[in-house]
Amino acid sequence: MPNKIISNMKKNSFNIPALFAFILLFSNITIAFGQLSTDSINIIIKTEVDNKRSVSIIVGTIDLNGKKIISYGKVNDNSTQLPDGNTIYEIGSVTKTFTAILLADMVIKGQVHLDDPISKFLPKSVKTPIRNGKEITLLDLTTQTSGLPRMPDNFNPKNPENPYADYTVEQMYAFLSNYTLTRDIGSRYEYSNIGVGILGHILSLVAGTDYETLVKQRICAPLKMNSTGITLTAKLKENLAIGHNESEKPVTNWDLPTLAGAGALRSTVNDMLIFVAANLGLIKSPLDSAIILSHIIRDSTTIPDVDIGMNWLIYKKFGSPIIWHDGGTGGYSTFIGFDENSKKGIVVLSNSVNWVGDIGLHFLNTSYKIHPYEYKWYLQDTIEQTVNKQGIDAAIDAYHKLKITKKPRYLFNEDQLNNVGYALLGSKKIKDAIAIFKLNVEEYPKSWNVFDSLGEAYMDNGDTQLAINNYQKSIDLNPANTEGIKMLQKLKTK
Repeated sequence: MPNKIISNMKKNSFNIPALFAFILLFSNITIAFGQLSTDSINIIIKTEVDNKRSVSIIVGTIDLNGKKIISYGKVNDNSTQLPDGNTIYEIGSVTKTFTAILLADMVIKGQVHLDDPISKFLPKSVKTPIRNGKEITLLDLTTQTSGLPRMPDNFNPKNPENPYADYTVEQMYAFLSNYTLTRDIGSRYEYSNIGVGILGHILSLVAGTDYETLVKQRICAPLKMNSTGITLTAKLKENLAIGHNESEKPVTNWDLPTLAGAGALRSTVNDMLIFVAANLGLIKSPLDSAIILSHIIRDSTTIPDVDIGMNWLIYKKFGSPIIWHDGGTGGYSTFIGFDENSKKGIVVLSNSVNWVGDIGLHFLNTSYKIHPYEYKWYLQDTIEQTVNKQGIDAAIDAYHKLKITKKPRYLFNEDQLNNVGYALLGSKKIKDAIAIFKLNVEEYPKSWNVFDSLGEAYMDNGDTQLAINNYQKSIDLNPANTEGIKMLQKLKTK
């Protein structure tokens, strides 16, 4: 595993006095960030990477003295390259803070008003939800109090590995037109990806452009954030950290064409530190008024000690408030946060799905504790390695022997074998996958999901009747298995 890397800000980037910049760049002194030194930060991220929380973690810090970047790990499985300030990551729901500042900027410019109903901006054919005579407003969307659910009820991705890619504007409009609110608008906080996705869509309609162009024109251009966007150009692909799932397997990137405002952006630590610096007022820009407006507390949340501004969350548990947001996609986890009183900010980017928010909060205030990560996939890894090196029979034999030994690091649950089976399916080793799924059925006969997986494997192998039998068993165990019902109907019509 590569060692850490620390890079420092150029002396004129954030108006650092020249003499201090010289010391910062060329001395060996340790500069404390909050209550943690850079050495302490490095120890923490090294420990978490070595414990398999992520393939790599990169941390950027910013305060009145400048910025620092500290990283550990590697950008992909086939390289020992450390991530650096120019490495690209998906930032997931941190995108929502960009959407908030866009909204605030449009409010200040008189293009929209926070109390505007969303029906004002959508096609007349869209019947927006109303409850007790009240309509959803732009403010309701940005404070997560619209009454809309986390995800739309017509969200059925064709590819679970890239789940948002095929969700269309037409589907979003159909959801709005047919959704019945279950509580009063503005009455309670509920985190809603569809809500902020709709907000980003509306702002794009108002601006007469797509979401990516809007972000680049209104935020990235004035702040000179040149590596932030949605489209992965050839140059950005060269700097992309490959995402990983919780068991450290590489995954595909996510695309969110319709709900871009909820989580589509990709960025770097260098760019995100500029974004944090602008939010802290360490640099001046045309967005200053919009940024301030976006930070104003608007409502409480269902999270203890947390209020919400315009998409920004405000933690008030330990003294000085921390303004923050986290994000995650199928292969990345992100956290940005800052303390306006102490003028300290943090960016944490990871190319694995496992959450890094506790690390970010701890760096800002050590009263927030890090929850040491415990890797749960040693059993899966062992079975996969045995299949690849010794064959399927040896792998199944190893499984039974490990089950007898009861070593604590090996957790026995259906997900371990299910993941092995799907990895084999993906490698076109269908018969081996069937053997693993059959073992899973033997081990967990009351689980509808294991029968569903075995049915899928039989279907891929052309064993139609066996596929029908297992899908039927899955549906008997779980009548709400809608995807299984669809597959069963499809198989029966062959």
